[in-house]
Amino acid sequence: MIYNNILLINFGGIGDEILFMPVIQSLRKKYPQAKITLCLEGRSKSFVNLTNLINEYFCIDIKTKNKYIEMLKLYFKALTGGYDLVISSGANPLISLLLFFTGIKTRVGYKTSKLSLKLLTHAVELNQNQYAAKMYFDLAKPITDGEFELPKIDVKDSSRIENSVLIHPGVSKISVSKNIIKIFDAEVWAELIKKLLKSGKKVILAGGPDDEICISKIRQALNNIDLSNFTDMYGKTKNIMDLAKLIKSSEVLICSDSAPMHIGIATDTKTIAIFGPTDEKKLLPKSEKFIAITNNSDCRPCLWEKRQTTCKELKCLNINTEQIIKYIYP
Repeated sequence: MIYNNILLINFGGIGDEILFMPVIQSLRKKYPQAKITLCLEGRSKSFVNLTNLINEYFCIDIKTKNKYIEMLKLYFKALTGGYDLVISSGANPLISLLLFFTGIKTRVGYKTSKLSLKLLTHAVELNQNQYAAKMYFDLAKPITDGEFELPKIDVKDSSRIENSVLIHPGVSKISVSKNIIKIFDAEVWAELIKKLLKSGKKVILAGGPDDEICISKIRQALNNIDLSNFTDMYGKTKNIMDLAKLIKSSEVLICSDSAPMHIGIATDTKTIAIFGPTDEKKLLPKSEKFIAITNNSDCRPCLWEKRQTTCKELKCLNINTEQIIKYIYP
């Protein structure tokens, strides 16, 4: 069957949208002529600047207090869009009910309830015990029969800077406000930078708007040392594609479990990611190029699996910088 007007629904942060890319890539390869529309949350709309594989997008903020109004907006968008295929990654049974009443002929989603089995034309087994991009890709299998490929961001004209290491702390104010702590303190980042500079590496520092406090502390800790091989790029990446270009130009990216980590994977950059309470097996593909740094604490991973906030002890973030550095010198 040929599909010409496809609606994709994937809610979450920018990292979730990057992890969803194998679905988009597979559909575009199978149906090059199709119009592909992506429905995503407003907080992640900058994702569309990372790919040329979608034709249109619209935002539905499903996690606000007006979520039922937003669901109605999604319903009318789906009802009036003339779509012949819809794929949704949502596990909420209301999504399958909503999509059924849009009249879209082919409806694909996860088999999460008896309702989804009745209302979806393709109810796919939800296997969360794998790399999340593969979990999403399972949704495309019934439609494309394609082979899984890693997320790919095409960054043109970006050569690697020899001997360079990009540091991106990736602290999120929203995460902190929700007591979701996934990264160590600024002082540890500063210690890492000092060691890298001493070893002769060209170190680049970057970050997003939420990282201002952390970056400021790192800068203060770098006073009175030789910074001739240090480049401060904080505030100089104006958009997400600028960040992707910076990551692509670096030989190594060191970051937290965050959107920059997923960009590193999608630009095929050697990525060393710090994992505290989250599960690296679900967020990193198996590859010598993408490395998870953990302290092997017996209580991790716990975030999302056992709890919705980070524990007070944070033993999982007691990571020695030497653990990180040894992976930069294979």
